[in-house]
Parts: sequence; C-alpha cells; structure tokens
Amino acid sequence: MEDGQALHTSPYVVQIEKFADSLKQLSHTFLKLEEKKRSFTNEEVEDMFDKVKEKVCGNCEKCSWCWGDNFVHTYQMGYEILSAVDHYGNELNTETKRKLQQRCIMAPRFLREMLEAFHDARQNLMWNNRIVQSREGCAIQMDTFADMIRSTAKELEDSMFTDERLEKKISAHLKKKGIRVLYTNFFMNREGKYEIHVTARAAQNTCVTTKELVKSISEVIGRRFVPEGNQCPVLGKEYMTVICMEGPGYCTLQGVARIGKGCCQISGDNFMMMELPGGRQGVALSDGMGAGEKACKESTLVIELLEELLEAGFPEKTAIQMINTTLVMGREEIHFSTVDMSIFDLYTGSCELIKAGASSTFIKKQNKVEHISSSSLPIGVMNSIEIESVKRQLGDGDFVIMVTDGVMDALPVGEQDILLETIIKGTAINNPKELAHHILEQVLNWTGEEPLDDMTVLVVGMWEC
Repeated sequence: MEDGQALHTSPYVVQIEKFADSLKQLSHTFLKLEEKKRSFTNEEVEDMFDKVKEKVCGNCEKCSWCWGDNFVHTYQMGYEILSAVDHYGNELNTETKRKLQQRCIMAPRFLREMLEAFHDARQNLMWNNRIVQSREGCAIQMDTFADMIRSTAKELEDSMFTDERLEKKISAHLKKKGIRVLYTNFFMNREGKYEIHVTARAAQNTCVTTKELVKSISEVIGRRFVPEGNQCPVLGKEYMTVICMEGPGYCTLQGVARIGKGCCQISGDNFMMMELPGGRQGVALSDGMGAGEKACKESTLVIELLEELLEAGFPEKTAIQMINTTLVMGREEIHFSTVDMSIFDLYTGSCELIKAGASSTFIKKQNKVEHISSSSLPIGVMNSIEIESVKRQLGDGDFVIMVTDGVMDALPVGEQDILLETIIKGTAINNPKELAHHILEQVLNWTGEEPLDDMTVLVVGMWEC
C-alpha cells in the first residue's frame, strides 16, 4: 500500500461543499432577520391607546377634552397604567387607581379595556419572540449541520486513496475463491487503520460467505480485517458492497443495574449501547426530569434521537446540541434531561466522556479509582449549551462506571464521590453486570430504605482482544 496515491478532489466532495455553503448562507440569513423584542414599540403603544379610545371614549362627553386639550395628561395616565400593570399585575396599585378615578369619569371601563389591550399586545410580543427563538434554533441546526457535512467531506477526501497493484492482487486472489470483483475502494481513517470496500458477487454455482471474503482480504493485505456492522452473510449473484474494517485491538462488555423510585417498575432513566463508525462503541445514559412515566418518556425521546443521529454519522457533540435545540424549540414548559455518554475507541483503547448535566463517572484501573464530574447544564433548558468532555486512556481490564443522580443523592452530601469510590475499589468483581448490581446493592444497603429517585448503574469493561 506504500505505492498508494491520493485521489484528486471527488466531484461528490465538491457537491457536498456547495451544500454546506448553502446551509451556512441560509443560517446567516435567518440570524439577520428580526431580533427578539424586549419592549413595545411606540406604534404598538399608540395602537393600544387607539383601541381604548375607540371602545371607551368615543361616546364619552369628555372625549374631545381628554384627547384634545388634555391629551398629554391622558397619555401620561395611560403610560402609568401600563407601568403599574407591568409591576403589580391586573390589580395595579392604590395610587394609580386613585389617579385614574380622579381623571376619568369612566375609570372602571377605561382600566378594563386598557388591560385587555395590554395583554393582547403582550401575547403578540410573546408569540413573535417564540417565532424568533424557533428561527434562531433552526439557524443553529443548519449551521451545525453545515459544519458536520463539511468536516465529513474533508475527512472522506483525505481518507480515499488508490492502489492499482493491490486492487489487481485482491481481484486475482478472490477470483480463485469463486468471487468476481467489480471494483475496490481504499480508505484510511484518522487512526491510520485501513478500510476496504469491495463490490463483488459470487461466481456461478458458488456459495461464498461474507466472512470468507473478509478472511481472503486479510490474507492478501497481511492485516486482520473484520466485516462492518450487519452485512448480508452470503454473497449473491448480484453485485453487493462488503465493507472490511481493520480489526480493533480491544473489545468491551457492558452491564446494567437499575431500580425505579420507590421500587416502581417504570424508571425515568434510559440508556443505549451501540456500534459507531470507525471501530468505536458508544454508551449513553439519560436521566429525565422527575421520576416515573413522564420522566421515562422524556429520557426515551432523548436516547432515541441520539441513537438516530449517531447512526446517521453525526458527531456526538453535534448530535447532543441538535437534540437540545429540538427540545427547547416550541415548548411552553421546561423539560430537561441529562446526557452522559462514553465513546470507546477499540483501536487505541481511549475513552471520551461527554456530559450535559450528568452525574459523576468513575474509572477503575486495577486498585485505583478516578471520578470525573461536570458542571454543565442538562439539555432542554437553554437554546445553546456547553457540552463538556474529557479523554482517558484505558487498558486491559479497566472499567468505566456511569451512574444517575439517584445513586449519588442516596449517599450523604459531601461524601458521595468518596463513598462510591470506596464501594468500587472494595470489590474484585470483573464481570460488568455483576459489578453494576454489586454497586447498586451496596448503595441501597447504605441507605436502608426504598429509593427516593430512579437509580441506574451502567458498567463498561475493556479488554485487549
């Protein structure tokens, strides 16, 4: 593969760059439109006065004097009412009511209509600001998506290369196995690992499995390859593309222990474990606001959206930011959820811990335990959030232990991290599922009572293959 030569820029990459530029332009256009309004304009205030004048003052004998010679005092009274409503609500304050009664012979009706006009205008202001907020959210989404596809295009361009000699060698070797190759594409990922896409079919009267094809690729290249994801197990008579990934040096096992608030069957905590592109694995834990069915629906939504975006190839932080914007837009009430994610690189053995409002994570290495905490906000609260992340290098037999707030809050304030470290350090269990249950049981034994919140412990162990 030393003779491989990088490809010129692909027309597909150029087209993706154009899409990204268009999205960026749309995003900037959205952000330049109307901004949020903090107060009423003079025109809006004038409109309020006009409505009151039409409904209340039109048939009043004092109309021409109030809105003529004395219009300055009438306007001043109107502004005083609006200011008082803003500070005291519909009941106003005694001083403002007294002034109005002295100046207006139709004071009760004038006040009622002024309040109605004010609340109508305020409702319009709120809706306009909601539209602006939604538009800003869409702009952030488009901007984020543009950065993501631009980064993906650059990565794709940098990873592609050609090697005609090797391509012929692979075709000749596979032909002996009863496999006809249409073409082969070569890639190299950021970790320097090879990825080979072979478009091939089985020869007539030949049955060949995908594993046999991947094994043959390994023989030719001299490196260990594995098939990516859920591919068809057998080559058919029609051409299909088999993706061969250079095999990772590490593997993981996961285990979970959980219990609902008050031993309820429904938990507001949810989790996922999934394979990610580039020889990585993702584990995520979400704690919905509150407990029970409502919290469960919220955290389920977050986990399902996260899984959907990660499967589509979105970077982890981008996916979380997009979910946050989705949750904030168009909601009357705040419903937040935490996101605690660990991304394991099975080639290098490194682990990235990504947190949005999540509880502490613990890393167990032999007889040492490290705890990693976060001060970031959960998702669903603000339109834009800070997502914290740290990286740690793991080795053979190391564990990552993720817990929700319910586990930490069950322990005495100020001693939570130390006590949980002691529990983790004090066991020699090396089965992730058993370790998760042991930790949860020890915390429950410490409290000696039913859980006051949903509790989940998720353990991931890493080993050399």
